Amino acid sequence: MVAAYIQDETEFDALLTAEPLFVVDCTATWCGPCKLVAPLMDQLADEFGDRAKVFKLDLDANKALAKRFGIRSIPAVMFFKDGELAETVVGAKPYEAFSGALVKYLT
Repeated sequence: MVAAYIQDETEFDALLTAEPLFVVDCTATWCGPCKLVAPLMDQLADEFGDRAKVFKLDLDANKALAKRFGIRSIPAVMFFKDGELAETVVGAKPYEAFSGALVKYLT
């Protein structure tokens, strides 16, 4: 399973109301460390796809969302629970850092 890209803020806001738990990988095409995190997000989507949705967000195309959530450095992976930002993991981390964060919010 591959994490799908969120196209714009409208789609993002729809997810906030529709999805009880989801993950957003904030990325950009020019970001080297983001390329290390990308396959981990696909792995997360694979492992937890039945319990949480995993998405990617190109910050160059969605600067308003970056500003809205105070994303200053990428990669940044945001975890949303019940429409609220629950946690942000910044930097290229091992898979366990992302899966461990997600497991905390599974109910």
